[in-house]
Amino acid sequence: MNESQIDFGLARLSGGLTVATLFRQQVAFSRDSVAVRDKARSLTYAQLDERTDRLANALRARGVLAGDRVAALSENSVEYVELEIAVAKLGAILACQNWRQADDELQHCLRLVAPKIVFVSSRFVETLARIGHSATTTVVIADEYEKMLATADSRALPDVVSPEDGLIILYTSGTTGMPKGALISQRAMIARNMIGRIDFGITAGVGFVAWAPMFHMVSTDSVYGTLMNGGVVIVMDGLDVGELVEWTQRERIGHLTLMPGMIDRVIDELRGTNARPLPMTSIGCMADLVPRHQIAEITTLLDAPFRNSFGSTETGSPPASKGLIPVGVLAESLSKSQNSFCQIRLVDEDDRDVRDGDPGELAFRGPTLFSGYWRNPEANAKDFRGGYFHMGDVFVRNGDGSLDFIDRRKYLIKSGGENIYPAEIENVLRSSPRIGEAVVVRKADLKWGETPVAFVVRLDPTLTADEVIESCRGKIAGYKIPKDVRFVEDAALPRSATGKIKRHELEEKLR
Repeated sequence: MNESQIDFGLARLSGGLTVATLFRQQVAFSRDSVAVRDKARSLTYAQLDERTDRLANALRARGVLAGDRVAALSENSVEYVELEIAVAKLGAILACQNWRQADDELQHCLRLVAPKIVFVSSRFVETLARIGHSATTTVVIADEYEKMLATADSRALPDVVSPEDGLIILYTSGTTGMPKGALISQRAMIARNMIGRIDFGITAGVGFVAWAPMFHMVSTDSVYGTLMNGGVVIVMDGLDVGELVEWTQRERIGHLTLMPGMIDRVIDELRGTNARPLPMTSIGCMADLVPRHQIAEITTLLDAPFRNSFGSTETGSPPASKGLIPVGVLAESLSKSQNSFCQIRLVDEDDRDVRDGDPGELAFRGPTLFSGYWRNPEANAKDFRGGYFHMGDVFVRNGDGSLDFIDRRKYLIKSGGENIYPAEIENVLRSSPRIGEAVVVRKADLKWGETPVAFVVRLDPTLTADEVIESCRGKIAGYKIPKDVRFVEDAALPRSATGKIKRHELEEKLR
């Protein structure tokens, strides 16, 4: 057979898989198995399949086509999971709104994606009205939602979705002060599931507890992965430590998400109740931000190793989340292991590869990678230069191939699993007529990993730290508000030859 006899279009179609295809395959295998549950109810795979067929048809009847955006502003719920599967079937894109954001941020995120329809829970109806957003259609996740499903066609839509079609938009903090929308394709979501299961050792059929918000990749990626592999998604409305520990005793969990700032509470609950969780493959994430003694204690109590992870919204669990901290070990090193099926480079400012032992920015290439920032060609051109995604994180590669995290080239504060860019806070502080200059740096914190601290040059000598903190409320999300304020003279701010403030020297003053 020569090249002229090959139908490349059919070959590409035959080689492609979609999230909906893999979910329907699990429906065929496990119709009567529970797919999703919360404290009050559960749906089998067959029931979830029918309800999401109805939802996909209802969306199409309301003018939502492949590639159109559907927004969700809601706490975690069974309905949120239904939305995630329905858009996968239709080929639409679910834009997952961060309800923790301040009004201006949330308004920006909705305007950025211009959704055809917004699904909002009763809890956030007032928020949506307050920010003045008007979509073509708004559906409240309650009686209105159920009526929409009840009157919709239950027939399955034809599978015409392509692996490169967009699936989800998750928001990531922007260095200029406003969030960016990261578009994750069907291909990337499938690859995240495959690589996660290879490197995490998670077998088919095990469950996942979605307590972290669905607008985070840590929950959304695992919800899709679980439903493509025949497990049960356990939905929690936020973190309730008692409920979380109870689920670990009732359901076999693959990986249990534990974030900085909450592990001490889980330890107290496990010790106080003498709970006996079922075996799980691994626990935790972001070991760098968790006190070492907590890692040793929680792994002992749960008899599961701690995931020494480094990933991102844009890349999934890669580039460096393969390694584990063994049970009960007080780790001396947090060197990380590169994930399977990805390629990384460590580069200098001119994108030249650095030698082992020298710091370089991590540039990533692999099938888990997102498709780019929504309506942000400038950021895409900069971050995807040379055919690699530049993460802005600086690492050193050791002689054995392991990676040591050094710092963030794009200065970032990670607080309790949330990403905070100082520019977001500084823009608010500098808008005050009583403040001449403001610089925000990170401070190590036993509970949250890191917290933001503001160094402020005041124009009004009567300005107090409490007033500075209060001026931020309602303008940025609560977790971004500085936890401490230090007043300084402008001449005391350390600056480079070009006038840039040296944040690391200010960090030293906090130690």
